[in-house]
Amino acid sequence: MTNTSFVHASFGTGEGLRCLLIRLRYSGRGAWQGDDEAAELMSYCIQKYGALARKHGVEPEDAAVAAFEVMRTRTARVADDPWAVVTRAVQISLIAEERANGLLCSSARARRASVSTNHDAERFSDRETPISEFHPAFQLPAEQDDVDIAADPQPAPTSAFLALDTVVGIFGALGWPRNTAAAALDYIAARIIESGSRSAAHERLRRDPHARALFDLTRSSWIAMLRVVLGSQSPDHACTSEGHGLLLRLLIGESVEELLDDDRLVLAISTSAPPKARKAHV
Repeated sequence: MTNTSFVHASFGTGEGLRCLLIRLRYSGRGAWQGDDEAAELMSYCIQKYGALARKHGVEPEDAAVAAFEVMRTRTARVADDPWAVVTRAVQISLIAEERANGLLCSSARARRASVSTNHDAERFSDRETPISEFHPAFQLPAEQDDVDIAADPQPAPTSAFLALDTVVGIFGALGWPRNTAAAALDYIAARIIESGSRSAAHERLRRDPHARALFDLTRSSWIAMLRVVLGSQSPDHACTSEGHGLLLRLLIGESVEELLDDDRLVLAISTSAPPKARKAHV
């Protein structure tokens, strides 16, 4: 297929892309592998994001891989502008990949604010003066200086109540009515206490016939809130951020800044906001 034929492809528009993604989603396993239009879409992404990829020092194919990952998510299928979601996700992934190459770490770790602010790794031979002669990290005080090198006290761990208030604030900042978010999260927290575990609470809340009516939420908004707050219950995600859920991630020490750097989390919360609230937020 030539470059000009891409312009006329059905997926060139936001609605066309949405239709294609929905068709591939419900065509069963292997739909992406044997579909000619899916192959054309990946070739189109290589061309569309090629310049952006080269800007960040990676191959255009890497941009296509990032686009493929976000196109498989529900967020891309239900977005008002699917191409805008894909483009933003690709940009974030390429920035993380560029930082990961410079920091010599994984792209997932490079997304953390505490890591991405560091400078790129350097060889000792890159400088005329050896780094060990001037960098504080390589300096030790002499014993006779009697310097107090006691470590700074560690910050107090986040309490469950503070974590819950923080989650309410995050939902409110991303388009949810604060009162609705606070009431729903209090309800979820109460069920966690009663059930004794996140998985048991998730299963109980998912089947709760009164919760959605109580908070005037659609099924999709309610299920999305449970997945974000309590984590995915799939065994494949058990040890991942997606499996931990928002509450546990706060309790184990992740900061709000790190959570808001998680593009998938932000998109999941903002796109699951009740329709009326989402319009008001926009």
